[in-house]
Amino acid sequence: MAAAPGLVFVAVNVVAALYPAIIAAAAAAVAGLGLRLARRQSPRSALIGILVVTVCAVVAAVTGDARGFFLVPTLIPFAVIMACLATIIARRPLTGLLLNRVTGGPHDWYRNPALGRVHLAATSAAIGINVINAAVQVILYDRGDTVLLAVAHAATGPIFATLVAVTIVAVRKTLAAQR
Repeated sequence: MAAAPGLVFVAVNVVAALYPAIIAAAAAAVAGLGLRLARRQSPRSALIGILVVTVCAVVAAVTGDARGFFLVPTLIPFAVIMACLATIIARRPLTGLLLNRVTGGPHDWYRNPALGRVHLAATSAAIGINVINAAVQVILYDRGDTVLLAVAHAATGPIFATLVAVTIVAVRKTLAAQR
């Protein structure tokens, strides 16, 4: 769902032009919001999606280049790498900060050596994934390959969902072994 506006943007840009593609991406983002509302789901992620699409569309419109639509998303892996590194240095790996409640971990999870190792490994994996992601996106952005950029952006969702799932399972196994 999150990748839909980017994929719609690329598809319309291939057959039409930049400005119809921007309009189509915006329409896809608004349709995503409508779908979430119709399903009585929280609109939060769709509203964030609309904000992201708006920023991407503005960049593309200002640059006059379709690849501009992907400039901000191409920079996101660098921000994630920095956040992961900062949390590792602070001895509070990012996956622990984000997933502790979901996993049912203790309030002071960072003082538990076994949980600390799990979250350090998961956060380190997130760094590795983002390094590869950033390299791929920079290369594709430099080439102006908007089709593959859209595919790369769509592919990152399942990759990070897998990392989250594996981390949750590892934490729960660690917690069960400590009981």
